[in-house]
Amino acid sequence: MQVETKQLVPGCILLHDVKGKSNQPIIPKNTVITEEHRIILDKFLINTVEVASKLVDGKRFGPEQDEAKENKTSLEAHYRYVIKQYRELFDKWRNGANVDIIVVRELLLPLLERMDEIEKSVYKLHHYANKEDYFYHHHIAVAMLSAYLGYKMDYAKGEWLQIGLGGFLSDSGMARIDQRIIQKQSKLTEKEMEEIKKHPMYSYRYVEKLPALKEEVKQAILQHHERMDGSGYPLGLRKDKINRFARIIAVSDTYHAMTSERLYQTKQSPFRVVEVLRKEQFSKLDPEVVHHFIKGLASFSIGTKVKLSNQQIGDIVFTDEQKPTRPMIRLDENKQIISLDNHPQLFIEEIL
Repeated sequence: MQVETKQLVPGCILLHDVKGKSNQPIIPKNTVITEEHRIILDKFLINTVEVASKLVDGKRFGPEQDEAKENKTSLEAHYRYVIKQYRELFDKWRNGANVDIIVVRELLLPLLERMDEIEKSVYKLHHYANKEDYFYHHHIAVAMLSAYLGYKMDYAKGEWLQIGLGGFLSDSGMARIDQRIIQKQSKLTEKEMEEIKKHPMYSYRYVEKLPALKEEVKQAILQHHERMDGSGYPLGLRKDKINRFARIIAVSDTYHAMTSERLYQTKQSPFRVVEVLRKEQFSKLDPEVVHHFIKGLASFSIGTKVKLSNQQIGDIVFTDEQKPTRPMIRLDENKQIISLDNHPQLFIEEIL
């Protein structure tokens, strides 16, 4: 039977090869459909496929028409699929392949276009990663966060998608760094750190001739480790000399690195990290970008349930626009209302 791809469920059996625009098979016939196959079909804009009338377990397959009952792929499942594909892509770069921007766009853009879901989950991204695979998770998360920031700063969709691509490719040059350095589990030597600092230039070399990327995005890839006070690399640029997209990628890169679990770092609360970004690194990062990031991350509504750093649970009852990460909270335990602004040792650990 011919069905829309959105109606597929795990266990459906393909009756014919699914082919792309190049007429090459994407998924062979007799494949048992999984969530990953659904994402692939969506990525290649395949609208309908021919499947058997029975699932692999013998049960009859009747596609559900009610949208509310469709088996939609979650954002996290989609994210994990992209991580898996990216590992293979990065290995190809490591082995000498050039960046194929068509493949990159087909892999990444469907994920970035789920911006409504990304906006609701932006403070959860650090939970998706693990310390063993942090390297790969970081690149995808930076792409999502960079696109999100561009979106929150009211860039047009075409621009924030390009910013996301820039975030994704900003560390592509790591493929040319000695993998023993990248995977080293102890502190890097000065010489090794100098090698790491070459990766923005390598990343730029990968993308400089790609016509599908705007020149401004290519410059952002080169400059994403530059800092407003001139302390960054590889060129030591300052303030207005730093590309506007590079400033967005810089905040995204710094935030995800600080919130994620790594070999020698435990996870930190996103709300604690944005306070650190505002107070301690304000001179290094663009204040406007940091402002939009904090505003977007901490746009709490009244009644939002939160867990504090002392493990107490409560509801937000008031938020000061000037101090969005320091709201007033009614504690569940004793109904006491406290202002986090008066308790600097406390911070929001999780949104529940």
